[in-house]
Amino acid sequence: MIDEKDLLIIDILRENARTPHTEIAARLNVAESTIRNHVRALEEGGVIKQYTVVTDPAKLGYNSVALVGIDVEPSHLLDVALRLSEFSEVKFVATSAGDHMIMTEVWLTDGGALRTFITEKVKKLDGVQSVSPTVIMDNWKVRSGYMLP
Repeated sequence: MIDEKDLLIIDILRENARTPHTEIAARLNVAESTIRNHVRALEEGGVIKQYTVVTDPAKLGYNSVALVGIDVEPSHLLDVALRLSEFSEVKFVATSAGDHMIMTEVWLTDGGALRTFITEKVKKLDGVQSVSPTVIMDNWKVRSGYMLP
């Protein structure tokens, strides 16, 4: 069961996953061992799945970042989602109930590479019916993890 202390720890780690346990303990006014035990329990319980780094795609040479909605024949949904997750250009894949059956985030070097990726990789997957890319112009908020209840 997640308690209030767990939520506070998660919130601190969500802001900076490298925050030392000693600093978290000081901020929450508890012993460092308490933080270590809570973090271990959160990891073992699957609440904390990984620690990650948020990067700037443009500074890594990816000047074309897009959200791509993909519609597929229902019988191909799982296979297409799994195949998309294998492409290095794809950073996020989810099945969804909305405008598109699958949503992805892709990072490419430029608009030409995006066009090639869609025509040569995505549209050639069995069962793909339509592909709707939306190029991201500017990010206004990027968060790792999610807001807590």
